[in-house]
Amino acid sequence: MLDGCVPCPAEDAARYRAAGYWRGELLGDLLRRRAATLGGKEALIGETTRLTYAELDRRADRLAAGLRGLGIAPRDRVVVQLPNIPEFVVVCFALFRLGALPVFALPAHRGNEIKHLCSHSDAVAYFIADTHNGFDYRALARDVRASVHSLRHVIVAGAAEEFTALSGLDADPVTLPGPDPADVAFFLLSGGTTALPKLIPRTHDDYLYQARVSAQACELDTGSRYLTVLPVEFNFPWGCPGIIGTFVAGGTVIMASSPSPDECFALLERERPTFTSIVPSIAHLWLEAVEWTAHDLSSLELLQIGSAKLHTSVAARIEPAFGCRLQQVFGMAEGLLCMTRRDDSPETVLTVQGSPLSPADELRVVDSADREVPTGEVGELLTKGPYTLRGYYRAPEHNAIAFTEDGFYRTGDLVRRTEDGNIVVEGRSKDVIIRGGDKVSAPEVEAHLMAHPGIRQASVVATPDEVLGERTHAYLIAANTAPTLAEITRFLLARGLAEFKLPDRIEVVDSFPLTGLGKIDKKALAARLTAKAGSH
Repeated sequence: MLDGCVPCPAEDAARYRAAGYWRGELLGDLLRRRAATLGGKEALIGETTRLTYAELDRRADRLAAGLRGLGIAPRDRVVVQLPNIPEFVVVCFALFRLGALPVFALPAHRGNEIKHLCSHSDAVAYFIADTHNGFDYRALARDVRASVHSLRHVIVAGAAEEFTALSGLDADPVTLPGPDPADVAFFLLSGGTTALPKLIPRTHDDYLYQARVSAQACELDTGSRYLTVLPVEFNFPWGCPGIIGTFVAGGTVIMASSPSPDECFALLERERPTFTSIVPSIAHLWLEAVEWTAHDLSSLELLQIGSAKLHTSVAARIEPAFGCRLQQVFGMAEGLLCMTRRDDSPETVLTVQGSPLSPADELRVVDSADREVPTGEVGELLTKGPYTLRGYYRAPEHNAIAFTEDGFYRTGDLVRRTEDGNIVVEGRSKDVIIRGGDKVSAPEVEAHLMAHPGIRQASVVATPDEVLGERTHAYLIAANTAPTLAEITRFLLARGLAEFKLPDRIEVVDSFPLTGLGKIDKKALAARLTAKAGSH
């Protein structure tokens, strides 16, 4: 396996292969197999592009040859920051075939995150759109390239200016040596408590298994049509079952450029997708819009909702409003996925976050001393299995505390298990705010806030929100005159912080409550917010 990655122990790997979970297949070959049997079937639909499996397969081959001509080699890391456009899929499959390793970056990331991802991975290339949602990624790329010495190529979907145009890279296909299925295929990003995202290595073996078993759980077939609503770099829309699982089933992927009801409802009527995946904040928007829409949404059979806990009152509105089946999903880019199933009772679907996908998923729910708690009691979830990582990339010190000695990943999620094996999420032990499905590291935002000359101390906590699930509330101790929220927003944007990480509210205080060890007592701060909410 690639240096800096932690391989699955040989005994576990042998067990997963013997059970047929790992089949020794490559992500890059998935399209080739589908093109051989479903060549004329539509595989991928974008705003102005429609590609059959055969056409998508050819495009991946031609781009792989063009990238090889640029000097991109097997195991080279390549940061991919593209919006929901068909080019994202073409680029990733070209890199899979070349054996180069995509590092997924969200469209919302800015200089702070992109410089970290490029330098931490020693990226040799960086894929961007020219502009998206009013932001010019070429200006960002100039800043990144000036500070990351490994970066040799910036490749642009659209007007490239001084960079390399993606549209001009195609070359005649060449025979390429395939990577090892047990090796890394690409990197997802963590949403943990450290200041910047960690890289999650996903192998060909483990990710194809995840996509295959989640496609089975969703009962996909060649008639399935997936509407990609969330940013495709997330694990949820990429492979839960998402795009990869739809290709495994031989279905069709339709890409939406935004989650807005106007766009997505029009696509539901025109392209007739049968399932999609969203987060609770988008579910709120869609529930409001569905009351007045004139669009025909009747093709939708399954609506997956995950990435943040779905409140029971909202869950109960989904099936009556959309006339489709709700599926709750709980999972993480690091691996473990839980889903509700078609044969679950209505009450189960409304009240739990599902059961593990694989019979080989191992779960423990433990107390602070790592002792397993009885069924029904709340504890931290530990897990390992055939599609859960054994270590973050180039993070030995963090891995030492993020995993148990026998290889279980400490998720930081507080859960309880029901008698029938389902998971109910109760909270998190890690200092992370989940805002509309996006994970915001409180320590990262605090560090940026305290760089402001008007702020002496900062403590960031979550405040409950009906629409987003949680919002970001920053308690501040001012150095002199406290800055306004508008001033803080401008300051943080100038430092390259992504917009979804900006504080939603600020509150200036004279002091923070402290624990017995002299640390800021965030539970007490959060309790203040709860008390305020209860008094209104």
